[in-house]
Amino acid sequence: MNNNVFAHRGYHDGNKNVPENSILSFKRAVKYGYAIELDVHLLKDDNVVVFHDYNLKRMCGVDKRIEECTYNELLRLNLLNTKEKIPLLSDALSIINGKVPVLIETKMIRYNGKLEEKVSKIIKSYKGKILVQSFNWKSILWFKKNMKNISRGILMLDAINNKTISISSMTIKTFIFDLVLKTNFISQSINSFPNKYLALKRKKKKIIAWTIKTKKDYEKGKKYCDYLICENMEKFY
Repeated sequence: MNNNVFAHRGYHDGNKNVPENSILSFKRAVKYGYAIELDVHLLKDDNVVVFHDYNLKRMCGVDKRIEECTYNELLRLNLLNTKEKIPLLSDALSIINGKVPVLIETKMIRYNGKLEEKVSKIIKSYKGKILVQSFNWKSILWFKKNMKNISRGILMLDAINNKTISISSMTIKTFIFDLVLKTNFISQSINSFPNKYLALKRKKKKIIAWTIKTKKDYEKGKKYCDYLICENMEKFY
């Protein structure tokens, strides 16, 4: 098992034949021994599905927010040019079946706690290792209060190359959130390394870098981080 590498949205192939966040991508990750990073949304009918975008257009060709759909509506759609469907989180975990760790990112347009509640019910009886992360600090606070034993982390914006968010605003606020949330790990863009703040935090908690797509970034990530969220892993070794 590649213990320090998470396959980004499963071990997909750049969405050619194995779409991201598909059952096929999770099976492939398990086959090659990669931990799995995946994203979850709450549907209109309270089902939790694995999908990254807020809109279905890029992956399914339909210009509609995923949170406005029911699961039955999603079953009519395919992921890109394949026969793969958008999977339920419960189905994805059934396939993974504890064979590799799973890092779940919670995604929502507006926070209300419902997604976290539904996810918690799904993972409560799961036997494998699960971690949760989010850009939304309220989501992580929910898990801190309600699932104290689960490993949780805050996702941070790129502290160096993000053109729209200044270091003195969102980044500093996120660091403060981390102090309040008492996270187990920090998940930060690979473009932000090296980073003196994260180097200090690494003495007390794990640091995860995303998203690594080149051997150069892979080597940098190994130097400054504990875990790496990657694509194109076959090119790194």
